[in-house]
Amino acid sequence: MSRSVGVVIPAYHPDVDRLGAYVRALHDTVAPEEIRVELDAAEPAVRDRIADLPVTLHEASTRRGKGAAITAGFEALSTDILAFADADGSTPATSIADVIRPVVDGEADVSAGSRRHPDATVESHQTIARRHLGDGFAWLARRLLDVQLYDYQCGAKALTGDAWDRIRPHLHEPGFAWDIELLAIADAVGCRVTEVPVVWEDRPESTVSPVGTTLRLARGLVVARHRARLLRNDPLHTLLDRPRDSTPALVERDHR
Repeated sequence: MSRSVGVVIPAYHPDVDRLGAYVRALHDTVAPEEIRVELDAAEPAVRDRIADLPVTLHEASTRRGKGAAITAGFEALSTDILAFADADGSTPATSIADVIRPVVDGEADVSAGSRRHPDATVESHQTIARRHLGDGFAWLARRLLDVQLYDYQCGAKALTGDAWDRIRPHLHEPGFAWDIELLAIADAVGCRVTEVPVVWEDRPESTVSPVGTTLRLARGLVVARHRARLLRNDPLHTLLDRPRDSTPALVERDHR
């Protein structure tokens, strides 16, 4: 039995021409039932041009953050498989199809694209500073998290609807650390996680600040480790967990 696929693209100040080409490539290569663009704080001209693309467009008036945008998109999809891809097209449509395939075939519950996998192909490298920051973060994540991967932050992931139902109540991170939390929680609730090497091309015009984002990711990593260990009933983390004003899960928030 075939399984339907939906793709969410979170977008903030996207290059519309590049996004349009990417959407058409995804249609041709992945053939998803739906491509949904979650657009944050866009100028009217940008919104109107994206509305002309073969996508379902949902616009938020403020910048919600990558994690909040993808979560909103996943909640709106009704497909068997949920996937997301970054709007800059750093991971080409053929690699998105590779990431989705093990989930469609029932080999994994969650599939993570990887640009740091030994079999990945990096066609355009980051600057030296960005590369060292990314490599250092991946090294730290492998030592703090139970799920062992080469790359936690590549903008290409897919999961089953059932896996999403198990993971979604435990996701709190609205920003770039959402990927880390997704993988840590998926592993903690017993999902089968696989890593797929991709073709990847750096986009130097990205709006992401490497130093500031890495610091936020480091904090997100520590929090994700703690939440995952709590789900495993880890005695130490249960002891360290102190009562505080808890933030609601992303699915409980209003991100219009």
